[in-house]
Amino acid sequence: MNLTSEAPLSSLPPSSRPRQDRMESDDLMCKVSLDESVGKDPQDGRAPSLGAIDPASSETYRLYKRRWVGVAAICLLNIVSGMVLVWFGPIANDMVRDFGYSLNAVNWLGNVVNLVYLPCSFIVPYLYGRLGTRVTCFVGAALFILSGWIRYVGTAQSLSVGASYAFVIVGQLLAGMAVPIFQIIVPSYSEKWFDLKGRTTATMIMGIANPVGNALGQLIPPLVSTRQSLLVMAIIFSAAAPAVLFVGNAPPTPPSMTLHHSGRAVQDEYTYMTMRQRIDFGIISLVFGVVVGVINAFTVLTAQYLEPYGYSDTISGLMGAVLLLVGLVAAAITSPLYDRVLTHHLALSLKLLCPILAACWIALIWERLTLLPAVLELAVELTRNADGSSAILWASTNACGLVFVVVEGALRAGSDGSPALNMHRSAIFQASVVAAVIIPLYLVEGKQTRRARDEEMNRALTGGSPDPTDRAEAGTAVEVMEVQDGGSGRSSEDIQPVTREVDDRRDA
Repeated sequence: MNLTSEAPLSSLPPSSRPRQDRMESDDLMCKVSLDESVGKDPQDGRAPSLGAIDPASSETYRLYKRRWVGVAAICLLNIVSGMVLVWFGPIANDMVRDFGYSLNAVNWLGNVVNLVYLPCSFIVPYLYGRLGTRVTCFVGAALFILSGWIRYVGTAQSLSVGASYAFVIVGQLLAGMAVPIFQIIVPSYSEKWFDLKGRTTATMIMGIANPVGNALGQLIPPLVSTRQSLLVMAIIFSAAAPAVLFVGNAPPTPPSMTLHHSGRAVQDEYTYMTMRQRIDFGIISLVFGVVVGVINAFTVLTAQYLEPYGYSDTISGLMGAVLLLVGLVAAAITSPLYDRVLTHHLALSLKLLCPILAACWIALIWERLTLLPAVLELAVELTRNADGSSAILWASTNACGLVFVVVEGALRAGSDGSPALNMHRSAIFQASVVAAVIIPLYLVEGKQTRRARDEEMNRALTGGSPDPTDRAEAGTAVEVMEVQDGGSGRSSEDIQPVTREVDDRRDA
C-alpha cells in the first residue's frame, strides 16, 4: 500500500533534496528525483517505463542563458550564408556588361550553390556526429573566409574572362559547401538547448536568418559596383566567421526529457517511423522543396524578371528583399503562436494556410517564411532525427531550385519578345507548380510523436502539473532557482510543499 503525505522540502530525505553545489548554474534549474529508467534500458534499448520511479536516483534539467548566445551566433552565420545564393541575382545584367560573362553563366553562379548543396547536405549530419557541432562549424567558417577572397581574386582586370569566371565560381562552390553546415544545425540546436515551450520560437529565429541573408544579398550588391561588391562580400564573410566561437556542442545538462536514439529501431520503439509517418515526411519534403525552391529560383533571377520591364537593378534588389522581409514579419508573429497555441496542430495549420499562400504566390505577394518553423519542427516530430530531417528538407529545396533555375532560364523569351527577354512564361510555370504541389498536403496526418512523448513523461514525473513549483509525484522534489552569474543563487519564488509518496514495500 502507498501512503501519500504533504511534507515541506526540508523534511525530504537527502536523496530528494536539491544539492547546493548544483545551484551554481547560470540559469533556471529544475531539480527532480527520477528513476534511472528515464532513458533507454541498457539491455534492450526500449523506451522507459513511466510508472516506475525510484527516489534514490536524481536527474536535473536546465535551461542555460548562454543558449541565446549560440542562437545569435548561428543567426549571424546563416545571414551570411543566405547571401551566397542570391548575390548575383540583382546585378546579373551588370555582371554580363562588366565581366563579359553570358547571362546563363551568371545564373550558374547562384545555381552552383544549389548543386553542391545536395551531396554536402548528406555529409553534414555525419560530420556533426563524428566531429561535433562546434568543430564542424569551424570548418564552415574556414570555407567562408577562403571562398570570399578567392571570389575577389576573380575581379582582377588583368584576368581573361574564363580565368575570372573560374575564380568566382570556385569561390561560390566553397561557400556552397559551407551553407548546409549552418542551415542544417537549426532544429538540432533547438532540440539540444531549448525545452518544449521554446523550441519552435528558437527554430524560427535561427531559421529566418537565412532569408534575412537572402534579403541583404538582394539589397547590398546594387549599392556598389560589381567588382567592389565582391570585395564587400569577402569582408562580410571574414568578419562573421569568428561567430563560430560561440556555438557549443550541447549543454552539460539537457533541457527536457527528449530521448536521443541511435541505430535501427524495432517496431515497438519510440524511434520507429511507421509507414504513415514515412509517407507524411515524403509529402512534406516535396511541398517544402518545391515552395522554397521556387523562391530560391526567383531570387537568383530577380533582375531577369524585372529589368525587361524597365526596373533598375537597385529596384530589382529591393523587390526581392521586400518579398523576403514581409515573410520575416509574418514568421515573427506566427512562431510564438505555434509554441503556445498551435503546438499540437502543426499539420492542420499547414493544410489551412498553404492553399491561401499558394493563391497569394500566384499574385506574386507571398513568401515562405510564415510556415518555415512549423515545417522544420513537424519534420523532427515525424522522424525524431533533427539533423537528418533538416538535411533532407533543405536538400529538397536546393534540388528543386536547381531545376527551376534551369527550366525558367529556358522559358525566357527571345530578343523578339514583348518586352525582349521577358520571363512571363517562367512566372506562369512557377505559379502552376506551386498550386499543384499543395494538393498532396491534405494527405498528411502529422502525428507529433516527439512532443507527445515528452509531455507524457512530464506528466508521469510531475503529476500533470504545468507549474514547476507545484509538480509532485512519487519520489519527486522540484525547485526552480534563478541563479546569478556570480554563482549566488536566489529562489525565484517560494518553494511550496511537495507531495511525497512512501512505498511500504521499501520500508519493509
